[in-house]
Amino acid sequence: MENQSKPGWERDLLEKVALAAITEQTRARRWGVAFKSLLFIYLFAIFGVTIYPKLGDHHASKGENHTAIIDLVGQISEDKDANADSIIEGLRDAVEDKHTKGIILHANSPGGSPVQSAYVYDEIRRIKKEHPTMPIYTVVSDMCASGCYYIASASDKIFVNPASLVGSIGVLMDGFGFVDVMQKLGVERRLLTAGSHKAMLDPFTPRKENETIYMQSLLNQVHQQFIQAVRIGRGSRLKESPDMFSGLVWSGEEAVKIGLVDEFATQHDIAKNLIGAEEVNFTPQAHLMDRIAGRLGASFGHALSSFLQPVSLR
Repeated sequence: MENQSKPGWERDLLEKVALAAITEQTRARRWGVAFKSLLFIYLFAIFGVTIYPKLGDHHASKGENHTAIIDLVGQISEDKDANADSIIEGLRDAVEDKHTKGIILHANSPGGSPVQSAYVYDEIRRIKKEHPTMPIYTVVSDMCASGCYYIASASDKIFVNPASLVGSIGVLMDGFGFVDVMQKLGVERRLLTAGSHKAMLDPFTPRKENETIYMQSLLNQVHQQFIQAVRIGRGSRLKESPDMFSGLVWSGEEAVKIGLVDEFATQHDIAKNLIGAEEVNFTPQAHLMDRIAGRLGASFGHALSSFLQPVSLR
């Protein structure tokens, strides 16, 4: 009532209302511009994926002879870039191209899934059988360990740098145990199962000796499959010792001496001097939307499986 008694109070009130309306309109306009921009980016991305279904596909060879490069980079897993489907697709595309004079696997990986590794190993062996004149080489940059070496052992020759890390012919399954922590915190584990071993290696319950022995036997089986594949692939070049299949890694310099690899060379050296043709990358790349969906799916799956890791060649 006091404000209404002051002269010009109606004008002040109208000015405040008008200012509030202008502020609200400005805020709404900004949100509208932001929404339209995001919609435009989304539609542009969809259009790009439609017109160019694959990003980063290998360049056309223009009818010239070439060396097909296929990347074996990063962790080997079904939900990673280094997965069997992608690598095998690249291998088949390279072989079907009549201008491919040789194939190089560019290897830089710590390993990963034994199943994915075995798929690629078998495919290389199949290609070598059906196309005996097509050379397939592996060139290692920083590392070719475990599952990566599993794959590389199928190739005709393996080339490294003296400082490359090679080997790790072993299998692991890792996880954590939280039994003592739960006891200290006073947390009770309530777990219901149908099947006496359904909760095998559950991180919140004490480990059972018979289950540990069983899982160790499974790891040993996969390890023997790995060893057999290396022996078949490398043959008489291996200078076997008790440590060779123990999971140890060696420098490229030492790996040459014990027959795990063949010689020192770079990818460019092999393409130019051994195969005699320019390099063309045949590594398939996932669709943009597939990559986004894959990343989301992988993140969700990783959250669910964080307590018990799968068998791995790394």
